[in-house]
Amino acid sequence: MPRAVAKTRIRVLFGSAFAIGPGKADLLQAIEQTGSISAAARSMGMSYRRAWLLIDTMNQCFREPVVDTATGGKGGGGARITSSGLTVLRRYREMEAGAAASVARHMAGFSRLMCKVPPAGKTY
Repeated sequence: MPRAVAKTRIRVLFGSAFAIGPGKADLLQAIEQTGSISAAARSMGMSYRRAWLLIDTMNQCFREPVVDTATGGKGGGGARITSSGLTVLRRYREMEAGAAASVARHMAGFSRLMCKVPPAGKTY
C-alpha cells in the first residue's frame, strides 16, 4: 500500500469567518467553469444551500462581491465570478503555491513522522 501524502492547506481567517480556503477556492473555480452555483455545487458533491452560504461568507468578507448572481426565470439565472473574485482566486492560488514551496523541504521530514495510513473518515 502506498504511503499517504501530507499536505499543507491555507485558510484566510477574517475576524471569526474563513474568508477563503481550499473549498471556497474550488467553488469559485467551479462557478467560473459552469456559470451556475447549482451546477458548481453538484460538481463538488455539495448542496446548493451549502454553496450559497460559502459564497455569502466570501461576499461579506471582501470589499467587493466575488460572485454575482442573476435571478432565474424565463431567461434562466446564473452566476459569474466578478473581476474582484478572479483576483481573489488568483492571489489565493499564488499563496497556496508559495506556501507549498516554502514548506516542501520540511514536509518531507515531517511526513516521515506520520503513520502510513491516515485515520478513516474526517476527524476533528
